[in-house]
Amino acid sequence: MILTVTLNTALDITYRVDALIPHGSHRVHEVVERPGGKGVNVARVLSALGQECIVTGFAGGAVGAVVRQLLAPLTVQDALVPIAGSTRRTIAVVDGASGDTTQLNEPGPTITAEEWASFLRAYGVLLHHANAVALCGSLPQGVHVGAYAELIRRAHAAQVPVLLDTSGEPLRRGIAARPDLVKPNLDELAQLTGSREPLRATREARRRGAHTVVTSLGAAGLLAATGQGVWHASPPAPVKGNPTGAGDSVVAALLAGLVEGVAWPERLAHAVALSAATVLAPTAGEFDRTGYETLLPLVTVTEQEATA
Repeated sequence: MILTVTLNTALDITYRVDALIPHGSHRVHEVVERPGGKGVNVARVLSALGQECIVTGFAGGAVGAVVRQLLAPLTVQDALVPIAGSTRRTIAVVDGASGDTTQLNEPGPTITAEEWASFLRAYGVLLHHANAVALCGSLPQGVHVGAYAELIRRAHAAQVPVLLDTSGEPLRRGIAARPDLVKPNLDELAQLTGSREPLRATREARRRGAHTVVTSLGAAGLLAATGQGVWHASPPAPVKGNPTGAGDSVVAALLAGLVEGVAWPERLAHAVALSAATVLAPTAGEFDRTGYETLLPLVTVTEQEATA
């Protein structure tokens, strides 16, 4: 069972318009609502891949009730902790003319000390049923900036491997707690290390505490620095579509590879293909299965020189 943690759960709403024009009025042709937040998206992809998943985090208010209603038909276990505040919404506006997506993210509720304590109790119980845990996304207001570091230490105490996917100061503090894997993008890595050179920055992040660092390079694929070697995995060509959730699909593939004991080159190939297939899908937390199966054998994985 894989446990995903989304402390800033969301209701993801996707609007589709013919063309997004600044200062203009738009007719929305399609509205899609999905339970969201990075860890929820990860769990949905993992479930589609045949993995058993539990989702936890916070849910509250009318929006939180909708999130739970939308989770109910899915093959993931809902272990969200109720709160007094209202779950946030995220709005993705897809421009039909260009294929580009504009994202608007609400800040989320304020978590009280009592609610955080309730979550920690639930998290401790859930760790006993997990063979891996993913800590994903931003921290809601009221949760201390070292929260992920605390959750990493608790996972290690329970002997559960942990993946961290966040940014800014929560990433800086979390990586010092020595997670088994972190998955930053280039901007997040530059903020952490001060370097925008991918290989140098990825290795520096690993020196700061993470056992493995897998960096998202956007259309150029993934760069992984592990205890077994360093690899670059790239798709055959850039794909066009909605990139929302592509990084979450990378996390899902890495977790699936972790629990299945897949070798790193194969794990990275699956992650790149699944990420690209997510860009081809209309909404976050989904992927185009035909695209995934077509792209997988075309992904190139190259081992990097040890002294590069």
